[in-house]
Amino acid sequence: MLRQLLRNAKERLRLFLSECGRRARVLRVSLRRQPDRIDPSSRFAPGFRYGYWEGEARGLELLKEWLSPEQFAQYDANSYFEVTGCHSGKRYRISHGTSMNIHELDGAGRPRVGWCFAPKGHLVAGDVMLAQKIALETDERGVLAVANKFFVQTGRRNTLLHH
Repeated sequence: MLRQLLRNAKERLRLFLSECGRRARVLRVSLRRQPDRIDPSSRFAPGFRYGYWEGEARGLELLKEWLSPEQFAQYDANSYFEVTGCHSGKRYRISHGTSMNIHELDGAGRPRVGWCFAPKGHLVAGDVMLAQKIALETDERGVLAVANKFFVQTGRRNTLLHH
């Protein structure tokens, strides 16, 4: 019965993340129709060029619109931002990237364990980080039920926490 519940949760999460990715792509397409919304001098798009960098810039522009002022300041200064899980109230740090970029933080703000989950498809970093933010803030239990845990360098020792 537990396995069936996990399978159902995994499928619901897969659909949820796919929908988040789809929405991010739709929003990015709408930004493409408004090219003046992308500031080439933005720190979010160093070396801005059309093509690959244009997609990266649009994904980061969309992410930027969804970040709170505090999260935006964190990301601008450190290339990461923190979110609070909707069920546990735990803090998670989402670093710039598309995989192995989420760390659960302890009370002192140090990484405790790493989590890896992302929507399917070839998405730019901004779209992936936005999907991760939305998932942790709206379905923390579901996303962690199917996410992979990984080693976190603590400075003292490495610990593997079993899933």
